[in-house]
Amino acid sequence: MLRPFPFDGARVTAVVSTRHGGVSTGPYESLNLGDHVGDDHEAVLENRRRLCAWLGVHRLTVADQQHGARVAVIDGALAGRGHDGADDARAALPRTDAMVTSLPGVALATIVADCAPVVLFDPARRAVGVAHCGRRGTVLGVLPRTIETMDAELGCRREDLLVGIGPAISADSYEIGAAEAAEVTQAFGGEAARAALLRPTRPGHCTFDVLAALRIQLRDAGVPDGNVYPMGVDTRTSTTDFFSDRAARPCGRFMAVALLRS
Repeated sequence: MLRPFPFDGARVTAVVSTRHGGVSTGPYESLNLGDHVGDDHEAVLENRRRLCAWLGVHRLTVADQQHGARVAVIDGALAGRGHDGADDARAALPRTDAMVTSLPGVALATIVADCAPVVLFDPARRAVGVAHCGRRGTVLGVLPRTIETMDAELGCRREDLLVGIGPAISADSYEIGAAEAAEVTQAFGGEAARAALLRPTRPGHCTFDVLAALRIQLRDAGVPDGNVYPMGVDTRTSTTDFFSDRAARPCGRFMAVALLRS
């Protein structure tokens, strides 16, 4: 039911859920963890309960993700908020696309279905983070801001960070329009970025390589290439195991989770 990142182990849980092992039906079959996509609310809560049981925790911490770049530091008061559904997430962590914490036992979760779910772990200073990195969030710099927050608020050093990038839509599967491509070019430095990240397909359209963009941001932030672990799964062509919003609408959502162990 869970796929671990290479640095998952005794000190940290760093995993991605699949779509298997839940109670949802129809297009949400079966382990849909998103409470904002039209699935039955009670089914989502049962799916989250099952994920918690596999993780050995009572609650998840889930934010109100809006494809932005706001990062929240999770303390005792915020730990476990958002678990009870979309209303809980909006009340506690509105418009938040990344979370970090140094508290053991707090399961930070990011919800995705094509966007890249990123988990971060500093084994030296014992801190974790998660970031929801779709096209818009990547252009806005949510991942660099997450690293900056771990540095400033939790005392992390960038060279110590281990970073996992979970299943996400691949460049070959992700076509965008001219306006979106212009935002990518502006954010990543002009024509050099266009050549590295964007590949023309048909008039007014091109593919966008989100993974390559995240690697550029991680490198620029001071994270060594050898500390980055992409799962390399294209969600759009792997719908047997993962939900993909581009492949089917409506659809469920899966999660990446980071959890410090005591």
